[in-house]
Order: sequence, then structure tokens, then C-alpha cells
Amino acid sequence: MRLYSLSVLYKGDPRVHLLKAAYDVSSFNFFQRSSIQEFMTFTSQLIVERSGLGSRASVKEQEYLCHVYVRSDGLAGVVIADTEYPQRVCFTLLDKVLDEFSRQVSKIDWPSGSPETISYAALDSYLSKYQVGLPAG
Repeated sequence: MRLYSLSVLYKGDPRVHLLKAAYDVSSFNFFQRSSIQEFMTFTSQLIVERSGLGSRASVKEQEYLCHVYVRSDGLAGVVIADTEYPQRVCFTLLDKVLDEFSRQVSKIDWPSGSPETISYAALDSYLSKYQVGLPAG
């Protein structure tokens, strides 16, 4: 069981954009890592774009399972995991991350934010904490 990416996006009008993301591409060949990370970013944006406000879904993309949650306020989260990772845990993680993100980052910053301008440092620790499928403690 493995998590590869955890991202927070904003489904605005007219497009979806990435606000913050964390990746674990350590299991891939060194030379493939940047293209795999780009693929995950692109796939996350595409899935959010195709999902309605207030929806949750799990989408199979190649050998990955992408879990998406788009809140009614346009804030969205995507977890990309292997197919063995429990779906329920992914949605619990997305709920937690989006709630915390919306408390720490002003809604005014969502439409214009980017990974460089948004200050939210918890994604990397959530990605490693949930790496084994269940949070430790």
C-alpha cells in the first residue's frame, strides 16, 4: 500500500489550479521522477476539472487510483495511491486536509494562489504519516 501524491486545488472559473502538493516518488527510477510528478499534477487537475462541486469519486488511471473530493466552495483535494490503499482512509485524509487548509489559508487567496504563494506546510507530513495506510496515533 502506497500513497504517491496529495494535493489541494481550487476549482475556479474558468480553470482548476494547484494550490499546494506533496509527492512521494522515491519508489520510481530517478530519471522518471520529474515526469511522474508532472503526470500526477496534470491528472489531479484533470480529475478536479471533470468533477462537480460537492462530489467525491475514485478514478482508476493506469496502475493508480485517484481519489478526489471537490467541496461545494471549490476547494478540492486529490490523493493518488496504489490500488491496494483503502479508499475510506483516502477520503478521511482528504476531509482532514481540506478542513485544515481552509482554516489556515484565507479563501481570498484560493483563486489566485499557487504552490509558491500559499503557505501551508502540513501536506508532506500527512503524506508520510498516512503512507502505510493508517495514521500512527
